[in-house]
Amino acid sequence: MSKTVDLAILGGGMGGYMAAIRAAQLGMTVALVEKDKLGGTCLHRGCIPSKSLLRSAELFSQMKDSEAYGITTGGLGLDFGRVQDRKTKIVDQLHLGVQALMRKNKIDVVHGYGRIIGPSIFSPRSGSVAVEFADGELETIVPKFLLVATGSRPRVLPGLEADGTFILTSDDALQLDELPRSILIVGGGVIGVEWASMLNDFGVEVTVIENEGRLVPTEDADVSRELEALFKKRGIRVLTGARLQTESVQAGAAGVRAVVEHKGTQVELAAEKLLLSVGREANLKNIGVESTDIKVERGFVKVNANYQTSESHIYAVGDVIGGLQLAHVASHEGILAVEHMAGLKPEPMKSHLVPRCIYTRPEIASVGWTEAEAREKGFDVKVGKFSFRYIGKALVYGETDGFVKVVADRASGDLLGVHMIGPHVTDYISEAALAQVLNATPWEVAHTVHPHPALSEILAEAMLAVDGQAMGM
Repeated sequence: MSKTVDLAILGGGMGGYMAAIRAAQLGMTVALVEKDKLGGTCLHRGCIPSKSLLRSAELFSQMKDSEAYGITTGGLGLDFGRVQDRKTKIVDQLHLGVQALMRKNKIDVVHGYGRIIGPSIFSPRSGSVAVEFADGELETIVPKFLLVATGSRPRVLPGLEADGTFILTSDDALQLDELPRSILIVGGGVIGVEWASMLNDFGVEVTVIENEGRLVPTEDADVSRELEALFKKRGIRVLTGARLQTESVQAGAAGVRAVVEHKGTQVELAAEKLLLSVGREANLKNIGVESTDIKVERGFVKVNANYQTSESHIYAVGDVIGGLQLAHVASHEGILAVEHMAGLKPEPMKSHLVPRCIYTRPEIASVGWTEAEAREKGFDVKVGKFSFRYIGKALVYGETDGFVKVVADRASGDLLGVHMIGPHVTDYISEAALAQVLNATPWEVAHTVHPHPALSEILAEAMLAVDGQAMGM
């Protein structure tokens, strides 16, 4: 059995289902193939469930300090089972929403395992999709265009496989029935520091092991230093410039033991569990890429600026192409790819203008180039920096750690980057992102009237600080 459509999409994550909606809006017939649940990693194993847990952890931490707000409580406790139940309810509600969007836009959702096939009796070119259903039945989808959006999965270290009990990936950690008393987190990137912050707030003894010289090494160095200082203040042990000796890892009923090489010495570590947080790899296995002329480089599908592979009718977006592995990036890429298929001329996405968010306590958000990157590109930079200690709303919230740092070009005055660490910064990084898209200067942002009291006032102050004109202290 076969069906013909304008667009077949392999993968129902955020990149896939947003592309499907845009294609339907443009009048295309769409078949979206998903072997699991619509929503992909972001909804079921990433953004949403982890942020639900982070919110519970944040609230639990705040309640421990409630007397500072004049609120007395007795017998504060944590029911982790109910924490997990809340997470599941949020995911289920959003999953129903995605399904409703598919019905509203008349998108044919095909629940089965899809593989790309080469030229066949159905089509003289590769790019058709053979779908195998749970009952063993088969169907072939013959599209005019194919979009590969199969996402990614947690990476593991050679010689150190996750067992789901003592050695965990982030997927495993999201399904914990109970919290461990202690944990080693291998990797101090985005996922690693989010789990470190969350588990510390839940009362777990946390050690972070990062191979690079600082946490979140892709962020501005000042932000990394601030995060490490705040982590240590909270009792999180941080070992940067440290290499886990994978052959030393022993896991069993007594927990996990490992040796880390740190500053020329061998450090022995022990905890109940170990979490591997060393990046993600593309889901390319067994999807039929070898049946096409699609090029794969360093484990990711190679595409051009319009997300076309080396076979021009086959596109790819999201984690499967590498780059910024973020849900909002996958979504935008999917929309741009579909618009290109439809003959439109969408504005290419500039990766350095994409806002990046890390949901630790305090949060981190950034857009544009770091100070070091700007200098490497030859800019004569000037920098403004302003602390949350002098923002009234931050004092009201009782969250005064962190700052906003602005990087600008001395010659033109152009805004080059904004880097934030502090309370709820992920909620107002979009103002800085819009400023960069519109090629605004710090002066223009600073002279946009900001409401008072509001956390976003710090953006105006930091922009003024670029020229030494901050009104605050």
